[in-house]
Amino acid sequence: MIDWIANTFDSLQLALYETFVQPVVFALGFGNLLEDAYGATGWLLLGLLQVAFILLGIRLLERRWPVESVTDHAAVRTDVVYTLIHRLGLVRLAMFFSVEPIWDAVAGELRLAGLQTWQLDGIWPGVTDIGWVSLAVYLIVFDFVGYWLHRAQHQFNWWWALHSLHHSQRQMTMWSDNRNHLLDDVLVATAFALLARFIGVEPGQFVAITVITQLHESLQHANARIGFGAIGERLLISPRFHRRHHSIGIGHESGGRGTLGGHNFGVLLPVWDLLFRTADFERRFDATGVRDQLPDEGGHDYGEGFWRQQWLGLVRLAASFRKPA
Repeated sequence: MIDWIANTFDSLQLALYETFVQPVVFALGFGNLLEDAYGATGWLLLGLLQVAFILLGIRLLERRWPVESVTDHAAVRTDVVYTLIHRLGLVRLAMFFSVEPIWDAVAGELRLAGLQTWQLDGIWPGVTDIGWVSLAVYLIVFDFVGYWLHRAQHQFNWWWALHSLHHSQRQMTMWSDNRNHLLDDVLVATAFALLARFIGVEPGQFVAITVITQLHESLQHANARIGFGAIGERLLISPRFHRRHHSIGIGHESGGRGTLGGHNFGVLLPVWDLLFRTADFERRFDATGVRDQLPDEGGHDYGEGFWRQQWLGLVRLAASFRKPA
């Protein structure tokens, strides 16, 4: 079964590459990047499959158990744009032309100096080098780092200035996961790409980690009244648990009104929130957004369209450097 899935995916990737991608690459004069373009086609295909899963799978949950009626359809359409940009590989394309050449040069110098990257799946020979065990180990490591990156996004004024765009959606849906400032996306994607290189994640495993994480994050943001129960929610993050993270005054505030911090930062596993005392398991489905969006809190504008939101994120970023910590 696994071989059939792999072979089918390879056939679809080749067909997509030969039919659409390769002609475009030649037309743009990038014939020297054909091998890289073929790899990018794999990411494109995975993105298309993820979008299909969101439409055919998660949407059914939203229709069956909605938290609220969606009335701001324009905001949701903007979130769809973010999802297509992220899932169809444009962020990875930006990294390919910016971060990866720098890392390749650094890695080459390290190899010349006799320093090799660490292979995490080799820490327990005969066990951690088993395929599914190795993948599980890497998932846990990525999730741990993701938890702390997420906390940092909520802790530092300059990073919250960018990340607050993600929280500005007042009607969260399955499309809301990728409502991020592009600079925020590049920062996080760069951190994970460097982590993958540092601990020796194989390309296939990195793809699997990315797809598993992204699909689960789409589910977490769904407009669905779904929880996993008292035990289940301590094993895997549910839409209810993550909605608490987006709830006004709860998910991104700690120790006082408007103070940066918050709860429920986990990406896949709530264990990190439990260990570091940031978990909130209260079974409620509150309104989402950022406090300063509310009319009686200043009515702060986060923008109504993609470009406006991106510009205002840069404005907030510049302003953050003029504020005291």
